[in-house]
Amino acid sequence: MRLRFGEDAVRVLGEETAYRGFFSLRRVSLQHRLFAGGWSETLTRELFERGDAVGVLPYEVETDSLILLEQFRPGALREGETPWMLELIAGVVEAGEDDATVARREAQEEAACEFSDLVPIARYYPSAGACTEQVRLFCGRVLRAGVGSIQGADAEGEDILVHRVPRREALAMLDRGEIVNGHTLVALQWLQLQGDALRQRWL
Repeated sequence: MRLRFGEDAVRVLGEETAYRGFFSLRRVSLQHRLFAGGWSETLTRELFERGDAVGVLPYEVETDSLILLEQFRPGALREGETPWMLELIAGVVEAGEDDATVARREAQEEAACEFSDLVPIARYYPSAGACTEQVRLFCGRVLRAGVGSIQGADAEGEDILVHRVPRREALAMLDRGEIVNGHTLVALQWLQLQGDALRQRWL
């Protein structure tokens, strides 16, 4: 199936920075093509801008395990739930960086982890109705990792505990609904489908 419209079906009439802090908010006025024909009325939308991100699911083929991170996330603060999450490695893409560079930098900072191969998993928009971020996910073959250590960049206020989780256990957590971080959920669903073939490829 092909989508009906492309980027040429949007007119950006104006934009401004509405807020700039740790993240930014951009206000955009635009029109877009309508399925029934013609153009929409002028719409004004605020877009959350945090940059694109790269995530990598570290797979240790020798132990059939994943390297996962436990850390605090303020966006998950709500009654009756813990704001600590079990996640893959992830980071924001800085100007001039390619995805592999981001993956390897963040792996070192967050988990004292090094990879050999990096296999693409998916790219997606977590919340395209309000946020410009695109996430690109990979699976990395682990050479070493700081399992049991506390990692993270002090300047970013990171406090990260590094875990080794057997693949079977991680997928069981997925099935029980215990993985609530979006990047990790997508990557584990991919691993559920591709894990056996990937293991045979890397053994």
